[in-house]
Amino acid sequence: MLQLGTLIAGGWAVSSVLKRTAPIGRDVANPEALAAIFDDRRSPASGPPTASLRLAAFTDYRCPACRRAFPAMEEAILSDGDVRVIYKDWPIFGPPSERAAQVALASAEQGIYPAVHKQLMIDSRTISDSVLQDIVEKAGGNWKRISAYLISHDQQIMAQLRANGAQALTLGLAGTPGYLAGSVLVVGAIDKADFLRLFARARSSRK
Repeated sequence: MLQLGTLIAGGWAVSSVLKRTAPIGRDVANPEALAAIFDDRRSPASGPPTASLRLAAFTDYRCPACRRAFPAMEEAILSDGDVRVIYKDWPIFGPPSERAAQVALASAEQGIYPAVHKQLMIDSRTISDSVLQDIVEKAGGNWKRISAYLISHDQQIMAQLRANGAQALTLGLAGTPGYLAGSVLVVGAIDKADFLRLFARARSSRK
């Protein structure tokens, strides 16, 4: 049993080393798709406009993997200090996800999208309009203004969500989350160390 335990522990250690040393992500050899994703000025963004690296994050607020990876992404971005995030709301988990994405996009008009996005990712409550209103107001937003914007800009918001979905499918994403750093795509939840590896590979791929 002791020998078996040693073998299992050794195998786990080797697999962990291989995971950390194997190249992360895959290259997206589609310049047109990359340009459409990163040059879409309708998408909310945060981080230095002149950052050396752009990261497009395709996420859903009800996606467990997206929520699990969000703190790691935030920590990696803070640690790096030179990444601009392009947010790609892709609500594929049903009507509550779509409603949350609509409200989040509407909040961009008030300049609070990053704060609303973060709270939606970490809030454990079931999504409802009362919860969304609470999140918007705690981010410093005006809920009545959000509600009016959702009515007056309904077509534009839905067009943005459809565009995000089309871009995700162009990359070959079957679900969320998907993280595109430069021309390197990673699918699924990853930790801080792997986000940093993703950033490094994305930068080296441009050389």
